[in-house]
Amino acid sequence: MERWDTLWKWGIALMSSSVTYFFGGWSGVLGVLLVFVILDYLTGIAAAGMTGKLESNVGMFGIARKVFIFAMVSVAHLVDGVLGDGHLFRDAVAFFYIANELLSIIENGGRLGAPIPPVIRQAIEVLKGKGGTGELPRNYTPESKESFVHSDHKDADQQTRDETK
Repeated sequence: MERWDTLWKWGIALMSSSVTYFFGGWSGVLGVLLVFVILDYLTGIAAAGMTGKLESNVGMFGIARKVFIFAMVSVAHLVDGVLGDGHLFRDAVAFFYIANELLSIIENGGRLGAPIPPVIRQAIEVLKGKGGTGELPRNYTPESKESFVHSDHKDADQQTRDETK
């Protein structure tokens, strides 16, 4: 019994010191990232099972991708350590992956048949580069074309023609 207590204490000490070294301690940002990673994996498994595409090698690849996410956060923390003692890069990388995981969770929800509001669906298309030219949804019409282009702006082809004259 005493051996198990000692083993648990050593295990907890090892895990907490590893988290501190690799991630600079635990924070709310890392907690949110962990929850989103787990939710994405579980909803991905559910969606794959529902569509009949559940395969063990795909699941293992998914786990490797999730481990890579935390490896990138760790690398960003180590870069922070070289540049200073803040968590600028660690948190920036974590926020990037939080947003990425959120998009994936929403997509998995759509594959599961959950209703996705059209605005969110269009935002996902834009972010994934599937919305028309990859910039705006196909059905988006601005008030005027000039609202996006400065009136003095020339396209690259016109500028090249002007320079060759």
